[in-house]
Amino acid sequence: MEGVDCSMALADAAAASPRDLSLVPERLQRREQERQMEVERRKQKRQDQEVEEEKSGFFAAAFARERAAVEELLRGEASAERLEEAANRLQGLRKLLNDSVLFLAAYDLRQGQAALAQLQAVLTERRQELQPKKRFAFKARKKDAAGAAQVDAAPVASAAPSPPVTKEEGAPGASWACGFSNLESQDLEKRAEELHQRDILLSDLTNCTVRLCGNPNTLRLAKARGCKVLCGPVTTSVFLEDCRDCVLAVACQQLRVHTTKDTRVFLQVTSRAIVEDCSGIQFAPYTWSYPGIDKDFQDSGLDRSKNNWDQVDDFNWLARNVASPNWSILPEEERDIQWD
Repeated sequence: MEGVDCSMALADAAAASPRDLSLVPERLQRREQERQMEVERRKQKRQDQEVEEEKSGFFAAAFARERAAVEELLRGEASAERLEEAANRLQGLRKLLNDSVLFLAAYDLRQGQAALAQLQAVLTERRQELQPKKRFAFKARKKDAAGAAQVDAAPVASAAPSPPVTKEEGAPGASWACGFSNLESQDLEKRAEELHQRDILLSDLTNCTVRLCGNPNTLRLAKARGCKVLCGPVTTSVFLEDCRDCVLAVACQQLRVHTTKDTRVFLQVTSRAIVEDCSGIQFAPYTWSYPGIDKDFQDSGLDRSKNNWDQVDDFNWLARNVASPNWSILPEEERDIQWD
């Protein structure tokens, strides 16, 4: 009622002469201005909400339509042409999801990532069905075994077999996992054909340099000490857990860092990175490169022109107006690293 009385008073004053307007108490004028500002703020909020709902509705319709098209291609009789079209449409779905992460709810984002991972797994399976099956031969088997032993003995792949990986939220398709574990002071490497759309696990590494020149589906780095990990574009998520004094160069859709200290991350990411229970984390733009990286970016569906490397959410720091003490931007003079 007071706001109405104030408006009526000002309306009466406005109908009067300019001299009478000067007699309106300043308090009433200020209160009317605040009321008008609040009305405008609520109007703008409603408009913003309508825009977000419109974007979300467009995404849901477009994603469902393209997903149905990919599923139809994968259900039909397998052929190289159909699978190539399915792969192209799946890449378009990834781009659509990457371009929508800023206004999607967390649940919708996880659902979209899970759907993409499931479609990618089916696509990989159908591609394998098209490959000619190898004829059984003892000599060939012996030769293959000897070749595998030779690769395992090479300096860049002398890793012990990776431990079994349990499937968890955010890391779909873990049955395809590969990687390195329980190694010290090693130079390790995996190429594109070993990495393509697989889940990579690196664990219990000390003073190692790891080069992953390809397009994995996910990457998880756990219990690393003093390591340098260089990775090509990752289609979905990268997880860091319990790492110390490491350097990581990676491009991905989402980055999550847990219980990690004194680590530099050279990052390209389409969403906002997340840190939790961390300290001494420094971020800089992704600068690593290798022959074939352009194709790997294309296969990953990541948008190279979109990089939120300095947009980080700290789950242990909720103060909006004060910067988190747990992460910072790496100074430009410290970003010049000779990767090789």
